[in-house]
Amino acid sequence: MRKLWTILVVAALTACSGGGGTGGAVLPTAALGDAAAPGQPKDVVTGLSVPWAVAFLPSGDALVTERDSARLLRVSQAGQVTELGTIEGVRPDGEGGLMGVAVKDQQIFLYFTAAADNRIVRYAFDGNRLGERQVLVEGIPKGGIHNGGRLAFGPDGYLYATTGEVGDGELAQQRDSLGGKILRMTVDGKPAPGNPFGTLVYSYGHRNVQGLAWDEQGRLYASEFGANAYDEVNLIKAGANYGWPEVEGRGDDQRFVNPILTWTTDEASPSGMAYANGSLWVGALQGARLWQVPLGEDGSAGKPVAHFTDRYGRIRAVTTAPGGALWMGTSNKDGRGSPQEGDDRILSVTASS
Repeated sequence: MRKLWTILVVAALTACSGGGGTGGAVLPTAALGDAAAPGQPKDVVTGLSVPWAVAFLPSGDALVTERDSARLLRVSQAGQVTELGTIEGVRPDGEGGLMGVAVKDQQIFLYFTAAADNRIVRYAFDGNRLGERQVLVEGIPKGGIHNGGRLAFGPDGYLYATTGEVGDGELAQQRDSLGGKILRMTVDGKPAPGNPFGTLVYSYGHRNVQGLAWDEQGRLYASEFGANAYDEVNLIKAGANYGWPEVEGRGDDQRFVNPILTWTTDEASPSGMAYANGSLWVGALQGARLWQVPLGEDGSAGKPVAHFTDRYGRIRAVTTAPGGALWMGTSNKDGRGSPQEGDDRILSVTASS
């Protein structure tokens, strides 16, 4: 495997192709030693179909979305599966469908593709059944590709959502569009206090952010699909412009923020991301591995380490579970993978620092 810190610019085909300017590779800058390897993964549940996101309930059970079936599942720590329902109004199409899930108090938040748009909804939840539903955000651009879809609550208590530019790169630079952005909102879907533009938009210039994670200092990181050269991990700042479609990878342009790390697109296509024990853990779709990215005290990236390369196929969901383990979900039935016996599955693995 080519080492990240020596890679050169390449033109590699990616699972999500597109255009845009090409910048350069970003080398690790944190002076950190080699990260310790994680434990061996164990199956939690098998026989799923494109599990897209995982979020944990206070009970310790997990909520799992299936993108193409639109099913919302409850999965216990022992692997028992209960279907909470098929979400009304989901219209799976290409990379769209039932995607992100987040939990806050007695409420479940979902991001999905509807007939005319992508939207975020909230359900009341009594611990066993879905209750009343409210649409929080609608009008997010939809397309066959680049629908974003990640939901997560930050340490500030606000809900963050990632959106894609659905193949129209110019949307990412238009601050009045919800496409190609990271959004930040209250539990009622209103712009969170302190948002840089007084709207839902928190950062912009994104192609297709697929992962969000916060470190112990409350810094926000995002994993993002590149086009033909570089996938990215970005350190997110309020109001910052991350350059798409003007630049891919490092641009050294004062208008845009450089990523803290890049991979070639054949090594990553980074999707879900979690933080645990001093590292970011990033699932790779095309790269078919779990990347561990140690972080320095200043939030810079150290030398990334690949785990489980080609063992489980495409890895899409990565979430920190109660107790500190990681749950990761495969995505081999999404039309771009090669399903193995038992796919798709969710695995539990002990994270190491």
